[in-house]
Amino acid sequence: MTLTRFVAAAVLAVGLAGPAFAQVDDPECIAPAEPGGGFDLTCRIAQTGLAPQFDKPIQVTFMPGGIGAVAFNLFNTTRTDDPNAIVAFSSGSLLNIATGKYGQFDENDVRFLATAGADFGAVIVKADSEYETLDQLMADFQEDPGGVVVGAGGSVGSQDWMKGALLLKSVGADPRAMRYVAFDGGGEAIAALLGGSIEVYMGDVGEMSSHLDAGTMRILAVLAPERLDAPFDAFPTAIELGYDVEWTIMRGFYMGNDVSDEAYQTWADAFAAAYETEEFQQIREEKGLMPLDLAGEEMDAQVKALIAELRDIATEAGLIQ
Repeated sequence: MTLTRFVAAAVLAVGLAGPAFAQVDDPECIAPAEPGGGFDLTCRIAQTGLAPQFDKPIQVTFMPGGIGAVAFNLFNTTRTDDPNAIVAFSSGSLLNIATGKYGQFDENDVRFLATAGADFGAVIVKADSEYETLDQLMADFQEDPGGVVVGAGGSVGSQDWMKGALLLKSVGADPRAMRYVAFDGGGEAIAALLGGSIEVYMGDVGEMSSHLDAGTMRILAVLAPERLDAPFDAFPTAIELGYDVEWTIMRGFYMGNDVSDEAYQTWADAFAAAYETEEFQQIREEKGLMPLDLAGEEMDAQVKALIAELRDIATEAGLIQ
């Protein structure tokens, strides 16, 4: 299962007349972090975007701890059958599950429900870089994986590191040989790129919006399944250039594993209906995410297959012993 097939999958077909409210009395979205971060953003999209779908407003509750681990464990112990609550997750959460950072529970212990939207990885260099095309960079990766200095806002094993690892793997190079510099955030990594401390920045498309007009950086490729809409339609995907690499920064929601099928379907129907509304599309755009509309059992199955794929990659890269 590839990320391409995941993103391209059809949304679960549902009627748009509205969900069965009887299954959800007090809708709640758990943001497994302090207020103000990405999980908060994800829950706010649900709170606003699903407002027309429920009789009551969705309450947002914050549950920080272990970058999602506390909430993940709670919904595997005392709230496994809660029909009212959904929990926000990101691609980073999926990677944490794959590498065992959430403890004894894994992807088969929850039910993945729906997506809020997505961003996509990007391969970025300085405007005056010697690398004018992705092919040139990939040739150097293949010849000497440690000869190119790569940096990003995340440690070894993070989402950003994984982007570079996948690129090396696509040309048969060992991801462990990558010369990778970790920064505290994307801002520091961009400063290092512009200052010449690193040669390639493994960033995200969304964060490049404010930098494109400055003309200081160049996107060699986006790690999306197909070309994006303007202003990013000018940039090729790694896939179309012949490299089977993509990275979808997904934001979405899961529920406890023992939730009834009726309650699960109520939420899935609510998301499927909301995807068609102007309210949902507007709040997603305001929060800086791009469309990625998947809900229901098909989404659950494909996320679990994606985690298994991430686990294989992490094992191959030496992140799992």
